[in-house]
Amino acid sequence: MPSKGIDCYSYIGAEGCQIHFSVPGQNLVKNQLKQYVKDHLEVDKHNIEGIFDFTGDFSFKVLFNGNQITRQSVEVNALTGTLGKSTMTNMENQTSIVTKDHIVCYGFYDSGPGVAGLPSSDQCYVTVTPNHSNWQGHVAPPGSPQAAKPFAKLFLPAAHDIGMNAMQTCNALLASSALVEVLTKINPVFSKVVGTMSHAAARAMAPAIISGLAITQKDTLPTILSTGARYFEFRPAYLHKDIRGNAALPDTLYFSHSAIPGMAYEVFLRDVVSFLMAHPSEIVVVQNRGDGVPGDCHRPTDPELLAFLKNALSAAHGSIVGGSLEDIRNLTIQQLRDQKKRLVVGANWDSFSTYTDQGNATVNGKSILAEFEQLSSSPQKSAGKPFSNLQCQATATNLPEVVAYSVIAANTSNSCLLATKPICDSKTLLWLKNNGGRLDANQLQVVMNDFFDGATADICVDWSRRRLA
Repeated sequence: MPSKGIDCYSYIGAEGCQIHFSVPGQNLVKNQLKQYVKDHLEVDKHNIEGIFDFTGDFSFKVLFNGNQITRQSVEVNALTGTLGKSTMTNMENQTSIVTKDHIVCYGFYDSGPGVAGLPSSDQCYVTVTPNHSNWQGHVAPPGSPQAAKPFAKLFLPAAHDIGMNAMQTCNALLASSALVEVLTKINPVFSKVVGTMSHAAARAMAPAIISGLAITQKDTLPTILSTGARYFEFRPAYLHKDIRGNAALPDTLYFSHSAIPGMAYEVFLRDVVSFLMAHPSEIVVVQNRGDGVPGDCHRPTDPELLAFLKNALSAAHGSIVGGSLEDIRNLTIQQLRDQKKRLVVGANWDSFSTYTDQGNATVNGKSILAEFEQLSSSPQKSAGKPFSNLQCQATATNLPEVVAYSVIAANTSNSCLLATKPICDSKTLLWLKNNGGRLDANQLQVVMNDFFDGATADICVDWSRRRLA
């Protein structure tokens, strides 16, 4: 009988919570704590009534003490694999559910037949964890023995390419053809994908292509901070010279992803400062970087960056001041709080990263694990560095055949980055949970991920608690 498979990934970090996955004829109940688990379900015609009806509901729901936090569903055709009515077909609508006590993060990937190494089964991941808005205050309460220990003892969860969490900025530019022309000229993957298209077709497909290449987060920055992220890398730059001055956007700094503009830098800083004002135990670290920014996207000077930071901090009226790399290397958590240095901002730090173009260009995550293993077995790789950055996300966008398929089969939930997210997480996060103790106990550790989720945060919070103990 015709059947369409769905891989279901789950992580529960909060007691009393359950995740239920369901298809016609089968229901899975997940309640294991602190485990990243993969299961498989089939939308099978055998369990769908009606001779000519091939559509069945796939759904999940999250419960806390028997009360439903959320339920999401999608109709799946067992014969063709196509989707029908759904609450999560659109990636932009797959936003986390935030309550006072819990956060549910989820994603759904609409798979094809398994082209270019991509999965042939749909992918769905769900994490339910505590609301980690105040996790540093919980693991190191003010005045506690834990707070008297070095900040470098912490594991900091990080959202990769935080500025690429929505398409609004890009959409403002796509009314004209300028951005498409720039990307065709400077981005080899984009150029290869659109090279056989007419100009009109390229413009029509541009939103899907850009989304597949560049959108790495689905939530707003305040939600990502509440989920637990405390480290960010931002690539501030002005719009490409062929667009700047003629664009329907203010002439200011934006996150730059190969000339694709994302979140405005001033908005990023404003939201971080607002969060820190509301959560006085928390400390956020930001590194501004220029790698990956095209030369024709003018980069800001140090005085310009300082002016943006001072303007953002002015809202705190002196309750928050900027910190430095040396501060987080040498001060305790309590000292940073006492000195009000709860927003640490710097640029181009000589940190150690597990990321390599070859290792992270994967659809299954095995080569990422190999990089993790090298770091933990050869700590001299990161010796003398201020911190290590373990990057969990796969850059399948460096595989042209993967991007080409994703664009040709484009719909709103089949980004190749979304496809590899749970496949890699089921390996990388499990490795970190089991092997985090092999990393330098006196060096700050950063764990970075696409589509930032509760499991990434929760594992870092647990390691922070253990290292401070």
